[in-house]
Amino acid sequence: MKNAILKTGRVTPAPRMIRLVAGLVALLMLLPCITACSLFQKFTHVDYVAETKLDMASTTRKIEATVKSFIDGDTTHFYVEKSEDFPDGVVKARYLAINTPESTGKIEEWGKAAANFTKEKLKNAYAIMLESDTAKWETDSNGRHLLWIWYKTDEGSAWRNLNIEILQNGYAIASNSGQNRYGTTCMAALNQASKEELYVHSKDQDPSYPYGAAIPVSIKELQTNRDAYVGAKVAVEGVITQGSGGTTLYLQEYDVEDDKYYGMQVYYGYNMATSALRFLKAGNSVYIVGSFQYSEVVNAYQISGLEYDQMKPGDPTYTHLNAKDQLIHYTEITDLADFTTGTTDVTVGDEVVSIANNRLALYTAATIKGLTVTDSYTTQDGDDKGALTLTCEKDGATFTVRTVVLREDGELVTADRFMGKTIDVSGIIESFTPTGKTEAQIQIKVFTLDAITIN
Repeated sequence: MKNAILKTGRVTPAPRMIRLVAGLVALLMLLPCITACSLFQKFTHVDYVAETKLDMASTTRKIEATVKSFIDGDTTHFYVEKSEDFPDGVVKARYLAINTPESTGKIEEWGKAAANFTKEKLKNAYAIMLESDTAKWETDSNGRHLLWIWYKTDEGSAWRNLNIEILQNGYAIASNSGQNRYGTTCMAALNQASKEELYVHSKDQDPSYPYGAAIPVSIKELQTNRDAYVGAKVAVEGVITQGSGGTTLYLQEYDVEDDKYYGMQVYYGYNMATSALRFLKAGNSVYIVGSFQYSEVVNAYQISGLEYDQMKPGDPTYTHLNAKDQLIHYTEITDLADFTTGTTDVTVGDEVVSIANNRLALYTAATIKGLTVTDSYTTQDGDDKGALTLTCEKDGATFTVRTVVLREDGELVTADRFMGKTIDVSGIIESFTPTGKTEAQIQIKVFTLDAITIN
């Protein structure tokens, strides 16, 4: 029978129908393969870092380096051999083609992750090479050198371009990424990370970032840009240097870019949970969440109203312990005249501003040696009855030392013990407002008798 008769009465050639059905079946069988192949092509990961080679014969400038200090994900300070180009042997490198989230100043989500990625790659590097983008060393408006950072993992390995690696791993967004020596590769690495939704391109949240709960900032940022944060809930980190009166503590954080410590006063009051008081002790590294305010009572800026939840240790929305038994660093003030009247240029955001030295040192731990006590005052009433205020001189500069109530073998220590003597002191730099005055002055506050040495 050559033909098949349909119910409609039409005659259809059987071979044609068979071929049509067979074609459809074959197409259906191929669809999974086509889909799988398309997905495979879409998500095939390319290691652009491995494909990029350092051409030692190129006209770009190159110099070997070691790490001096890690700043953030896209900024590192390096030691290099001293030369006409680098007379002090230090290069402040700003990585070309990338912009990682901030991990200093006003901290951004994924900023610490990016900084940690850069640090991990370079701290274990066998060798590091800095390369310019052109035939000369170029700098940005802040005097930082714009560089490609290459590193080797071991003696026999190939050089790896860290700029591209940061892009490829999703820790940075573009920063003139296509307008440079490795522009095509940079854009390919960036686009791949975006498709793979890595870190800054991710829909996930940074687990270390307190979304909506507080503004994560450095202590330096608070001290140098106060007006921007008054009334805001902030999150800061640092080492507790001293407690005071059971309601206040002093916190300091080291800033690698300025190579100095910045401090903050924290008032936690009388109602802090006992479980929190166990770790709010000198020498512990802590994460503090609270409100940044100007206190009329103490005439000073401080963090107060701490947020704490015993059931959520390590949660970035609450105050918690980072690490115990950290080293407390005391900065020695050698030039007292410069400390009391001098200024320092400090980078605040993208600007360099001049700030008084004694203001920059507020609430940090400090040591001053060779002070001669010329006058004294003893507090006569209140909770501080018996506390001493010593007026001191050194190299023509006058400075005030304030003590808590000091006792030795149960006996009150009085001012005559120090009058006319030359002393070394260690304490916390703080502000105070003299009776009848409205303007705060700077002094050092001493908390134990052992912190005063008579020479």
